[in-house]
Amino acid sequence: MDVLPLVALIAVSAAIAGAARRTPVPAPLLLVAVGLGVSYLPGVPDYTLDPHIVLPLLLPPLLHTAALDSSYLDLRANIRPVALLSVGYVLFATVAVGYLAYLVVPDLPLTAALVLGAVVAPPDAVAATAIARRLGLPGRITTILQGESLVNDATAITAYKVALAAAVGEGVSWAGGIAEFAVAALGGVVVGLVLMVPIHWLRRRLRDPLLKNTVSLLIPFVAYAVAERVHASGVLAVVVVALYLGHRSWQVDFATRLQEDAVWKVVAFVLESSVFALIGLQLAYVVRGLGEYGIGEAAWYAAAVFLAVVVARFVWVFPVTYLIRLVSPTLRGRRSQLPWTSPIVIGWAGMRGVVSLAIAFSIPVATDGEPFPARNLVLFLTFTTVIGTLVVQGLTLPPLIRVLKLPGRDAQAETLAEAQAQSEASTASRQRLDELLADERNTLPEPLAQRLRAVLERRRNAVWERLGAVNEITGESADDTYRRLAREVIDAEREVFVRLRDERRIDDEMMRTLLRRLDLEEAAAYREAGTET
Repeated sequence: MDVLPLVALIAVSAAIAGAARRTPVPAPLLLVAVGLGVSYLPGVPDYTLDPHIVLPLLLPPLLHTAALDSSYLDLRANIRPVALLSVGYVLFATVAVGYLAYLVVPDLPLTAALVLGAVVAPPDAVAATAIARRLGLPGRITTILQGESLVNDATAITAYKVALAAAVGEGVSWAGGIAEFAVAALGGVVVGLVLMVPIHWLRRRLRDPLLKNTVSLLIPFVAYAVAERVHASGVLAVVVVALYLGHRSWQVDFATRLQEDAVWKVVAFVLESSVFALIGLQLAYVVRGLGEYGIGEAAWYAAAVFLAVVVARFVWVFPVTYLIRLVSPTLRGRRSQLPWTSPIVIGWAGMRGVVSLAIAFSIPVATDGEPFPARNLVLFLTFTTVIGTLVVQGLTLPPLIRVLKLPGRDAQAETLAEAQAQSEASTASRQRLDELLADERNTLPEPLAQRLRAVLERRRNAVWERLGAVNEITGESADDTYRRLAREVIDAEREVFVRLRDERRIDDEMMRTLLRRLDLEEAAAYREAGTET
């Protein structure tokens, strides 16, 4: 097996994603664009998406990281719009897009058209999360988009299985399809509920942070595999377990949290970068497979399906947003929490991604010796829909938000809330410290006791200082100056340790121990400042 193409894919994707951070273009869009161009370069191998790799190996960790970063409480508070989008909209889009494709494409059976509808129905978890965070959307809109993207893959995969069974002549009825969806969804949730408590118990009982993080890396694959083994939704099992672990993350030790955060950030960065590059790299392969369909003819079908996907989302989002209040006495009496501009943004933020392509590639080439009707065209239409939504909607979403003057996150209010929370926590910790120091068993020399009090005081003041005035000479806030000075003095110590090692006055192992201590102090200085290292 030649691993060079895989290494090249990861390395180039990571480099492009890193470069995108210096541009106003979101990384997913730049990766897709480069992948499109590279796909036709001579000597570039075919990076075809294998559904047996994407669905069980790439999808679980991507969903796991997205769910870990999501808020269980926020999702529960927005369960109605999340459910209406992740279940209702996906089923609506499956039927609406599928039926339009049936009308537009000659000789395309309705069952095969519904397969296409199910494939392109779910917005992508990675694209929605990445772009929402980059744009700084209001918290509730981000929560709704994240929640939708976590669950809608389960709906789409089940709808695809039902439509595929009908297409190959297995005689699935609507009642049977609904029953299969309900069993798969309920089964996935049950599997997640069964696994989440013992997994969390195991993570709390293990003492070695490295072993805990090894377990952490296995969790999404285990949850997905167990659920799929019993014919339940692996997607929902992964999401349920990850939401629980994220909600209870405070119960594991600090070393595990620090390592786990770093590990999953690397995993997510590598997978997300590679996935979007892979989407662009499918162009040459998909176009070559069109067969009897001409480029012009296929392009017309692609434009029709793309428009159907975009319009169907607005047709669903606007009526559901406002009509639900007319039929619900509870909601009718409430004041709307979403301005009229929010449904526009939610409707336009329906980017498709790798899951749609992976499902499309899993369509069998032949059934009962007969070729699957228009399989190559379905692949092409899926590809163009994914690219169209990523590029067209992804590029126009930022200016749309600016035109609509949608309020972003209130950084001042968030910092104030953080400062108030830190003040309450610091008061409690100071009281606890006084109680501990009053006990003769905890007697400390006064300098050490004062050092503990100084650490608490610094933590209390750090957030308030971010609200303070800027230094007129340097343009820095007090917090920026503190962080810069801390880095300078730590660098001075670090240089001494390296010099002593070079002079053979200490060995490398001792130097690494001393440097790690400085690294933790530097990280603490940055975290007190509210800055991620």
